[in-house]
Amino acid sequence: MVTHQTIGEHDEVLSAEDLAELRENLHEQLLFRREQLRQFATASRADDRRVREDAAQVEVGVKLAASARMVLADVEEALARMDSGAYGVCHLCRRPVERHRLLVVPQARYCGRCQQVREAGR
Repeated sequence: MVTHQTIGEHDEVLSAEDLAELRENLHEQLLFRREQLRQFATASRADDRRVREDAAQVEVGVKLAASARMVLADVEEALARMDSGAYGVCHLCRRPVERHRLLVVPQARYCGRCQQVREAGR
């Protein structure tokens, strides 16, 4: 496990306490998303037993479940990166992801600059 890692342009250090806090945050997100998906699945089965409700409501539920699955995958990948020692490294430029970015978005895969480039390309 990574205990210290240099992050950002100003050599900010992601401390062991930061990593512990980030791991806890990611674990809480993991539990929340799993429960959310379980609830969506339960609601979906209940919908199947009843007459179909308003199509818009069903569509919202489908989109929320898809979003929850995406976030869950991101969280699981971030925890795996922590375990392998690759946490905090940008997937594109291989530079460190800024500490302040990880504290806000602990599952971030990209540094701020590469994230901007990706979003501009969409």
